[in-house]
Amino acid sequence: MDSVVLIESFAEFAKLKNIDRPTMMRILEDVFRTMIRKKFENDDNFDIVINVDEGDLQIWQTREVVADDIDPLEYNPATHIKISEVDEDEDLELGEEFDNEIKLENFGRRLVMTARQTLIQKVKDLEKDVLFQQYKDLVGELVSAEIYQILGREIILIDQDNNELSLPKGEQIQKDRFRKGDTLKAVIHRVEMHNGNPKIILSRTSPEFLARLFENEVPEIYDGLISIKKIVREPGERAKVAVESFDDRIDPVGACVGMKGSRIHSIVRELNNENIDVVNYTENLDLYIARALNPAKITSIKVEDNNRVSVFLEPDQVSLAIGKGGQNIKLASRLIDMEIDVFRDVSDTEQEEDVDLIEFKDEIEVWVIEELEKIGLDTAKSVLNLTKEELLRRTDLEEETIDYLFEILSQEFED
Repeated sequence: MDSVVLIESFAEFAKLKNIDRPTMMRILEDVFRTMIRKKFENDDNFDIVINVDEGDLQIWQTREVVADDIDPLEYNPATHIKISEVDEDEDLELGEEFDNEIKLENFGRRLVMTARQTLIQKVKDLEKDVLFQQYKDLVGELVSAEIYQILGREIILIDQDNNELSLPKGEQIQKDRFRKGDTLKAVIHRVEMHNGNPKIILSRTSPEFLARLFENEVPEIYDGLISIKKIVREPGERAKVAVESFDDRIDPVGACVGMKGSRIHSIVRELNNENIDVVNYTENLDLYIARALNPAKITSIKVEDNNRVSVFLEPDQVSLAIGKGGQNIKLASRLIDMEIDVFRDVSDTEQEEDVDLIEFKDEIEVWVIEELEKIGLDTAKSVLNLTKEELLRRTDLEEETIDYLFEILSQEFED
């Protein structure tokens, strides 16, 4: 293989892989210098001239002219040339430099073929690095890709540049149902290197995915007039999005929902009917907590010192505050970064008829009473005013223990 064919074939391959000219030149020189070192052990006295457009390669070796009777121990054919070996036309003297061109064929077929394979491999490695950096800079951005293969643990997708993307099972919404050939939206979650190959991992369950969908549907968010302060999700079930407007004339909640829900409905459809609560963010903590627990109507709020907040509601509002499976209160707690404890608001008459839990120490073990007192429950009615689900969530008590508690405490107030 001559130099023209080698360089032209490499240049064409590099262009297909979108490798820029300076990088292509650097790879070529690195590979040829490696080839020189394999043959001559050192490349310090070699110059390489490459013309990619013409497919031209010149390798020049510079050696010092020495006397014919030089001490054999000092003579190095890689850096020295005896004066008798220099053409008379060169008109050189001892100590001067002699330049001669080394043809590619002088390296032998094996070294040349190795160089060709090395060139191709270096471009492929560089392509992987470019892909890794490209997608690493896009982490958190929304992408659309076509489903190529559906596996048990992941979905393989192909983007517009034919790059392979992965949507793991754990990053899929539980209700997601896709078929090969479908176009899927997701956010670039992270980029990792696996055995030298970049692995681009997508997510449909991360808060960033929901944030990007809002940016696409709500121009005011995209333009920076409305800011998303925080997003918390139970993917596919429910989400809460706190938003703030930088323009007093713009209602952030109304802008996100859209006329007759037009904007948020498209987001909900993309998330397989995930219920989305848009919350108007405020620095007023009490008001923010009340908005976070929507649709429940709060009677009063008491903020504790241990990053907890006690919320009091009418009995018919407690189930709304807790939500299905405790989702509403869990998401509200995560949204405000505080643990929310829900209590039924009781009248003074009911309070007078209450009984301290310690009075039941003969029937209820002391450690159970102490467990209830940890969350502010120190009377019989304060326990009975909560649901079993709420006690399971807020304590370490087992379901059988809670059933027993309700039975014992209820007997106290039976006529």
